[in-house]
Amino acid sequence: MKIVSAYQPYFAPYAGFFEKAIRSHVMVLMDDVQFPRGRSWLTRNRFKNDQGTLWLTIPVWKKGLGLQKVKDVRICREGRWASKHLASLMTAYKNAPFLEDHQSFVNEIFSDRYSFLLDLNLEIIHYVLKQLESQTELVLLSSLKVSSKEPQLSVDICKEMGATRFLAQSSAKKYLDPQRFRQEGIELTFFNPRSPVYPQLWGEFLPNLSILDMIFNCGPKAAAILKRRLSPPTEQAI
Repeated sequence: MKIVSAYQPYFAPYAGFFEKAIRSHVMVLMDDVQFPRGRSWLTRNRFKNDQGTLWLTIPVWKKGLGLQKVKDVRICREGRWASKHLASLMTAYKNAPFLEDHQSFVNEIFSDRYSFLLDLNLEIIHYVLKQLESQTELVLLSSLKVSSKEPQLSVDICKEMGATRFLAQSSAKKYLDPQRFRQEGIELTFFNPRSPVYPQLWGEFLPNLSILDMIFNCGPKAAAILKRRLSPPTEQAI
């Protein structure tokens, strides 16, 4: 069996992103689709400080560029946002037990090393998968010979990757056509990720923060916390 899933390459994704990755042999990252005009998890995510939710947003160039694909979006390096984000994160997690273990990586995130949003997000995703001891293969949609749109796109991704099962979140049911998968002999399976509960700083637990919150607070135990959610499975085949 070969399980394939797909997701947009979010910025510092939440735990559900990585639960889906760990359940898959291959995750295809949707870099060759249109970049949203409005707010998007591609550029921002939630952390936690003494005031509650801490939003961090990566500014990107959009004005006058028309419709862009995710892979083409460039980071805006104007202003002091990077140093401010780094300072906010360091203040929020200064008491986190494992922040120091990841300090050099955090510094790199907010350096000027990355020109494209995709490169920054991929670096974070690869880093987190390594911390979670995951062997999931990541493949960029732009590297595949696929040009269709949903409801055919996910089917074509599966065919290109030789998948026998496609894993999707329950919220994607309205975009996918089970009959198309059956015609190709591919099992379509849905699951509903739920936020794992783990020790956090700053009072009441907040679910679905960036997974970096879990890594800073739990360190090596983050992998076990997330993988405990894989058994018993919460998947539903159609």
